[in-house]
Amino acid sequence: MKKLSILLLPLALCAPTMATAQSLVPNSTFYLGLGASLNSTSFNNQSLEATGLSDAYNKTTGAYMSSGNAGGPPVNLNMPSQTGVAPTLQAGYFKHFQDSKWLWGAKFSYNGLDLSSKTDNFLIPQYGSYGSTPFTGNATVRTFKTNVSHQFALTPFIGHSFDKSFIYAGAGPTLTQVNTNIDNLIGFADIKGNRTDISGTPQNFSSSQWVVGGAVTVGATYFLDSSWFVDLNYNFAMTPNQTANYSSTFNNTNGNTNVNYSGSLIGSSSAKTTTQTISLSINKAF
Repeated sequence: MKKLSILLLPLALCAPTMATAQSLVPNSTFYLGLGASLNSTSFNNQSLEATGLSDAYNKTTGAYMSSGNAGGPPVNLNMPSQTGVAPTLQAGYFKHFQDSKWLWGAKFSYNGLDLSSKTDNFLIPQYGSYGSTPFTGNATVRTFKTNVSHQFALTPFIGHSFDKSFIYAGAGPTLTQVNTNIDNLIGFADIKGNRTDISGTPQNFSSSQWVVGGAVTVGATYFLDSSWFVDLNYNFAMTPNQTANYSSTFNNTNGNTNVNYSGSLIGSSSAKTTTQTISLSINKAF
């Protein structure tokens, strides 16, 4: 037996040693990340409508003459999609299920989109009457612009880890700032064959709203060591159809006729946006 042990000893020393590689992915951790994103935003279902209410007065005597109103159906606008690069921030947490490679987590992220689309020089058809006199007309608009400036997302996710990485998928709510601007709007009416400037000086309107939407995400990480990792993910985010309202008053005393017009311009726009994002960030685990 002793002789056999001596013979087997060199074989044991020469045999390769099998060691189980330890995963770089922590069992649980909080993390912070900084990176950049490539974004493409589509501006869908953009529409704009306008209504004019006015009173007419004799320019010489100031006597009231009649009242009028005009309105029409919304105009659908063609707003091109826009693409751009933006900064991103994220903070998150994940934890493995007990004795498992599966994990759960959630992250809060910010994407500084700042993407805009616009349409120039169009008409909003209107129909109305002054007293008992019917007329047609339109509101002219120099520029209508929609801007998506900031987007926050809270995304619960589930994933599966490997020795140096994990993959994940999730979905959650978003909060997006949407801004609209209408520049140089003027209301015109064709009264008894005469094209008449009713509202006078061109007017500008703007609106800024925070809109709640939703997003889905898929991603993958790669750990450089137990503290630092790279995160690459794809997101699809959508806002619901959102309405912005506008109003202002006018007093048009500069017309070529002997009539002064004063009243209100009232309108609204509605739209929704979809954004596709590819983000790459470097993250610190704590």
